[in-house]
Amino acid sequence: MLRILNKIWHTGTVTERRPRDAEIERFGKQVKRAIDRRFRGSLAIRQVDAGSCNACELEIHALNNPYYDIERFGVHFVASPRHADVLLVTGPVSRHMETALRRTWMATPSPKFVIAAGNCACDGGEFGVSYASCGAVENVIPVDVKIPGCPPTPRDLLWGILAAIDVKV
Repeated sequence: MLRILNKIWHTGTVTERRPRDAEIERFGKQVKRAIDRRFRGSLAIRQVDAGSCNACELEIHALNNPYYDIERFGVHFVASPRHADVLLVTGPVSRHMETALRRTWMATPSPKFVIAAGNCACDGGEFGVSYASCGAVENVIPVDVKIPGCPPTPRDLLWGILAAIDVKV
């Protein structure tokens, strides 16, 4: 035990420093100004997986890591659509998620924004409309902003959030 503590003491903290990315900082400041103006300092997002392969979710989770740290700009992810300002939907809407997505949209208080993230959410992707898929999110609920990409990068997602909240400001 003492050997391990001694090694920790001599090694110190070994972590990477977050590099300053000017583009992220610029987008982030724009998002923060729009959030302060429109939502009084805090934007709540409810992420809905409507049948995706989870690649988009990995990029969405990257927004919360120390590199992007979207919370410093006032953007928070919430567990309930009743607390959300924005629905961030990924994947083609599978038939078994169609009703759940509609109910989630209806439970979100107005004014609400819907962002379709990823090619599958934007146009149905390679799945399209079939016996098992409704295709694009806009086939089920109205969409304000589409973020293409397979998957979209965290920068694209940040831009999409800015576009959504500035659309109706």
